[in-house]
Amino acid sequence: MKDLSSSEIRQMYLDFFKSKGHTIMPSASLVPVDDPTLLWINSGVATMKNYFNGSVVPKNPRMTSSQKSIRTNDIENVGRTARHHTLFEMLGNFSVGDYFKNEAIAWAWELLTSDKWFGWDPEKLYITVYPDDDAAKKRWEEVGVIPDHIVEADDNFWDIGEGPSGPDSEIFYDRGQSFNNLAEDDPESYPGGENERYLEIWNIVFSQFNHEPDGSYKPLPRKNIDTGMGLERVVSVFQNAKTNFETDLFLPMIHATESYSDGKKYGQDPKLDVSFKVIADHSRAITFAIGDGALPSNEGRGYVIRRLIRRAVVNGQKLGIKGAFLYKLVPVVGEVMKAYYPEVLQNSDYIAQVVKSEEDRFNVTLADGLNLLNNLIADTKKKGESEINGADAFKLYDTYGFPVELTREYTFDEHITVDEDGFKAEMKKQRDRARKARNSDNSMGVQTDVLIGVKSPSEYVGYTQLEVNDAKITDIVADGKLTDATEGELAQVIFDKTPFYAEMGGQVADKGDVLDENGNLIATVEDVQHAPNGQNLHTLKLHHGIKVGDQVTLKVDAHFHSKVKKNHTATHLLDQALRNVFGEHTQQAGSLVEPNYLRFDFTHFGQVTDEDLAKVEAIVNEKIFEEIPVTTKVTDQATGKKMGAIALFSDKYGDKVRVVSVGDFSIEFCGGTHVKNTNELGLFKITSETGIGAGTRRIEAVTAGDAYEYLEKHDQVLTNAAATLKSQQVEEVPDKIQQLQEQIKTLSNKAESLEAKLASQQAGAIFDNVQDVNGKQLITGVVQVSSMDQLRQLADTWRQKQLSDVLVLGAQVGEKANLIVAVNDDTIKAGVKAGDLIKAISPKINGGGGGRPNLAQAGGKNPAGLQDAMAEAAKWLSNLN
Repeated sequence: MKDLSSSEIRQMYLDFFKSKGHTIMPSASLVPVDDPTLLWINSGVATMKNYFNGSVVPKNPRMTSSQKSIRTNDIENVGRTARHHTLFEMLGNFSVGDYFKNEAIAWAWELLTSDKWFGWDPEKLYITVYPDDDAAKKRWEEVGVIPDHIVEADDNFWDIGEGPSGPDSEIFYDRGQSFNNLAEDDPESYPGGENERYLEIWNIVFSQFNHEPDGSYKPLPRKNIDTGMGLERVVSVFQNAKTNFETDLFLPMIHATESYSDGKKYGQDPKLDVSFKVIADHSRAITFAIGDGALPSNEGRGYVIRRLIRRAVVNGQKLGIKGAFLYKLVPVVGEVMKAYYPEVLQNSDYIAQVVKSEEDRFNVTLADGLNLLNNLIADTKKKGESEINGADAFKLYDTYGFPVELTREYTFDEHITVDEDGFKAEMKKQRDRARKARNSDNSMGVQTDVLIGVKSPSEYVGYTQLEVNDAKITDIVADGKLTDATEGELAQVIFDKTPFYAEMGGQVADKGDVLDENGNLIATVEDVQHAPNGQNLHTLKLHHGIKVGDQVTLKVDAHFHSKVKKNHTATHLLDQALRNVFGEHTQQAGSLVEPNYLRFDFTHFGQVTDEDLAKVEAIVNEKIFEEIPVTTKVTDQATGKKMGAIALFSDKYGDKVRVVSVGDFSIEFCGGTHVKNTNELGLFKITSETGIGAGTRRIEAVTAGDAYEYLEKHDQVLTNAAATLKSQQVEEVPDKIQQLQEQIKTLSNKAESLEAKLASQQAGAIFDNVQDVNGKQLITGVVQVSSMDQLRQLADTWRQKQLSDVLVLGAQVGEKANLIVAVNDDTIKAGVKAGDLIKAISPKINGGGGGRPNLAQAGGKNPAGLQDAMAEAAKWLSNLN
């Protein structure tokens, strides 16, 4: 077996398929882009849905990748099995309508067995095939697989809902009986069985059917290849590791964790080994997820990160680790993965900051969880029971991060068990909910062929001109079908050249008109998107019939276009300004460029102050006023990166890229339209800033005339305020407002003083009216006060003067009724509690309340019932035994 590192194995796989004409695709962000069906990117093919469903035609139908992925549906198995992980890398090769079984099988065998590549012993490889897939079985035999190493399996059919599906072949590596957890003659001891001997390392899917919405299967217009090879598993074979965790992908985190523990070592205790593995696995997942812009929260992706951090922290405690430690593993993960993911190490300080903050928060939560567990134990004993129910155990697990085995450990010493069947039932409910939410997670979408074959060239000329007088219609789609002519109301049309920008990168599509040779209106352009082969596809509202070959004039709405490009350039200035103010960890998380405003989403851990926004706004306006030329250059990606251009991680870039530079202030890859000089923006004004999710903020802003109108409206408001305040100058408004606030404060103090005197006078009369009820002295009364605070002050005066045993006061404050009950200490000992009395009388005011034995209060919606409440108090007291 070759002695290779994980980095060398990954690169060897990619290099092999590159030698077979495949384009190496970069590993996409774990956070899906424009795909609401996925919580995380969970496979290599998940990033290529648009290619497989036919909505986009790839430049090269042969692709290969090593895609970082996250799956958390089996999180409780992580650390307990040899191969379960939350984050893993999926090596894959893909063919979109190009090669099929013959090539895919031959290349797989070559990679695995050729001395130039993996060089594995063919005797150790087994293949499973779908029973009806005779072509695959025959091809495996042709490339050299030993016939009795080919196993038929009924479940070798890949189908995850609507879209491409088909038979698959799984490849297993025989690690020998010494690795097995079963007897050699066990019924499950075979390739594909539930055992540790035969390790599945590769799955090759032959997509040849469309799973239709009606449940039927029809042959695909283009057959595809989709494969997945788990890097962690392959590395364990090369490095002869018992499990994936004894490889160079995990051992550095395990050894680092050993140094934080109280002397515990990996390999000494199987139970503690689980904790080491959980920490190593979860540290990778949270590091990559946060690096890709996700942050801990109580929902969605954020909840997954929070749960992983909590689970790792709890396992750290089992190892005797006190305080935050997980954040220290972030740079360790970065070092392990830097060969292919250098950005992780570059952003490790920021990622570690986020992790430590969450760890610190959880230490408080963990204490709360222990308190809850102790209370559950006490309540269980009090009831004379000996078992904590499953729902409570699940709450500890789900809310506080307590695995059920940890709860069991805490309760064992108290001779209390845990209803694990009930716990499993609750866990199943959660999985069922998650499964329902994932029903369409991996569905590729039914493959459509309407525009796949349309390859008519179409040139976009909108960067330099907004009108084309000799455009020719090359293709028409009407009623979902290609046609040579249409008289309908709507149609999708491709022209041989067009000035209309197709929506992309957050910039909306251009609008405008289609005219005939005499200047008459033929159609209105309502939208422009990209066709599968990249042409600009125009959605037209037709006023007259059209046909292929018609020569027309295309005229973009110049005013609309101008406003959009100003706002687009503003997003570039804003992007860099945010980096300058908040740091390089800030990333664009989405944008929308409309003619009347721009919206810009960005990642940031923490709040954004008004002072921060003022700094950002000032920087953008400074660059506008400096009148900086905006230039573009078309080059290759490598050259663009050398220029310092920022690339959005979520965007895909071709061999040629367009670099937009605003002097040396902002340099980005961008295909959008822009002004020629920043002075065209005139003015930039932020109109709002808010949080839209965990770690994601949103800024909305306006430029040019819209910015002027925004400021003009605010200026008018200020002018009107000055007139109302009788100020000669608007500059005097703040001082006038401050003077009014001081006057209001003075008058409020006087009013409160007068109200207190009035309340005191009322109290004098009320306090003199003492009733003797059932051997207790009772004072009741309805007073005129302005707040519950004044009622409490009267109760304090009553208590200081020891005027009676019980006090009940009521007051109408605005539209509501308030009640207060006070009881002295001796009366409490006799069994009279303020909380009980307030509950008895509060229904009279249509309200409710509560409090301590010596003081309680209530509020209600029926002030007319205050006197009835007083009478009810006397009645309640008289009936008290």
